[in-house]
This record gives sequence, C-alpha cells and structure tokens, in this order.
Amino acid sequence: MYPVIEWKEGAVVMLDQRQLPAVEKFIVHRNHLEVAKSIKEMVIRGAPAIGIAAAMGIALGVIGLRDDPNVKNPAYLDEKFKDIVAVITATRPTAVNLFWAATRMEKVFRENKTDFSRLQEKLIAAAIAMDKEDFAINRRIGENGQELLQSGYTVLTHCNAGALATGGYGTALGVIRAAREKGKDIKVIAGETRPYLQGARLTVWELQREQIPVTLIIDNAAGFVMKKGMVQAVIVGADRIAANGDTANKIGTYALAVLASYHGVPFYVAAPLSSIDLRTRDGDRIPIEERDADEVTQFCGQMTALPETRVFNPAFDITPASLITAIVTEEKVLHPPFATALASLKELRRK
Repeated sequence: MYPVIEWKEGAVVMLDQRQLPAVEKFIVHRNHLEVAKSIKEMVIRGAPAIGIAAAMGIALGVIGLRDDPNVKNPAYLDEKFKDIVAVITATRPTAVNLFWAATRMEKVFRENKTDFSRLQEKLIAAAIAMDKEDFAINRRIGENGQELLQSGYTVLTHCNAGALATGGYGTALGVIRAAREKGKDIKVIAGETRPYLQGARLTVWELQREQIPVTLIIDNAAGFVMKKGMVQAVIVGADRIAANGDTANKIGTYALAVLASYHGVPFYVAAPLSSIDLRTRDGDRIPIEERDADEVTQFCGQMTALPETRVFNPAFDITPASLITAIVTEEKVLHPPFATALASLKELRRK
C-alpha cells in the first residue's frame, strides 16, 4: 500500500516512520549495521516489516563481504555470517518475525555458500520474496478476518498493524480494509498508543489517506468508549503468539483486552503464521523489550518529567489467551482452545 521498505539498486530504502505524519522521508541503507540501527531506533517497526528488514539487512551484510580476500574460506564465511545475523537479531527481542526471517536466510546461506556470487543473488531474491509474500499473506488475513465484522461496526485498534507495519495492506488494519472492500460500513477508533504514538501518527495517517472514517482517542478513553457502546470489536496485531495463544503486542494491549472482556466486546488478534512461536510455551516465556526512559520523560523534545525520574518503559505486554476471542491468520480463523487450534495449523506442521 505504501513504499515502507524496498530493495533498490543494492541498497535498502525505508520510509522513516519516526517522521510521520509531518514528513515523508526515505532513508537509504548500504550496510547491515545501518539496517540494524534503523530497526532498533524504529525507523521501521511492526513485526512483519521488521522481519523483511532483517532479511534485507542480512543480504546487505553478505554483499559487503564481496571484496574480503578471505571470503572463499568456508569457516571464515560461516563466522562472518553468524556475526551479521547476531547484529540484526539483537535489535528487537520480542518480535519473533525477526528470528523467523533470520532462520530463512540462514537456510539460503547454507544451501548456496560454496558459490559466493550465487549466494548474493539467492539472498537478495529471498529477501525480496519475503516482502512480496507478506503482502499476499496480509490479503488472506484480511479476507479471513472480515467475516468477523458486520456492517455498521466501529472497531477499536491499538498501535499500528497496517501497511506501515508489514509488507503492505496490514494485519489488523488489513481486516478492516477487507471489510470495507466488501462494501461494509466500518468505522475505526484508534488509540494514540503512548509513548511512541503509533496510533495517532501512523494508523490515523493510513486510514485518512484511504478515507476510512477514523476517530482518535487518548489511550485512557478506551474504557469509556466501550462503556458508551461506541465499540463493537477490538482488533490488534501481534509481535509473538505463544503455543498456548498468549500474545505479545504493543504495551497497553493487555489493558484493552481486560476492558473488552468486562464490556462484552470481542477481542481479535490478526497476525501471520510467522508471528506464531510454537517453541515458546506461554506468554511468561516471551522476552519483553524495555526501551529508553527518554520516550517517557520527554515529548516532542520537551521535558515532561525530571531527567532523574525512575522509568519503567516496556515496549510490549502479554495478553492471556483467555481474553482473546479469535486469532486471524492467513490459513484460517482460530478459536479457543488456542493450544489445539494453533497446533492444527497445516503450514506450521509442515515446518
């Protein structure tokens, strides 16, 4: 839907999402260290988009070895590749798509490392393929999920799980887009999503560009709008889904799920299979990224709390499976019990 990330003339070009909605600026990355920095500093964000960025960053890292005289030494190349992957995967620990993408690139590396010219070509092709695949996956998520929404619904969403967070179209917003494409009258309420304001800066920007009716609220108003009957469904994305259905998503998601449960509002998670981590038994085992205190003590460069203020700034929280009504994937819509439903996914069983 938007040129979020692109492989272009041997470089990785990203839309700088930190600048939106005021400025549409693109950053050109020519090595994997620059890509890692942009992932860490949230130039690009959203689990699927991070996975694509990781794949492209790994490809860039290997290409950067082309003039290294030791590159034909298998042991040396193995070590260098491990170093590149380690730099990329150290950036954001919660989003499992990052590690999923690295695993796919490692497979390509193993299969082609004896021919360095072919290796470069195959890694680039694999990274570009992930980008294209993600768009198609999101379309299927949207098609499956739109069945859950009736015409006339107002949907509350949190953070940004749209085209900006993916290879295009979006997961949670993809469901909304698909419902609109079916002719359904769907409106959106977007929480601002403190402290980084992805809802206010990104989700609202996306929806306004497509003329999808959206109302912005402060995060603290979510319970009030549910109490007033203004919300018929909540849809969010996911950065990692554990084997039992516990879901890691942007901080504040858990509170929304509790509020939705109390008010009898269905709570849906929309995510690709690449966000499902069957090796992690439950949400207690999902690592939670903590970010810099400045995100909380400052706003638009202005101090909102004294610099010495102690801050706890987790980027994500865990929503228990018991609070989730359904999980929408590209394969099908999953219903409780999620441990059984997730284990039944054909694509994951093939891996």
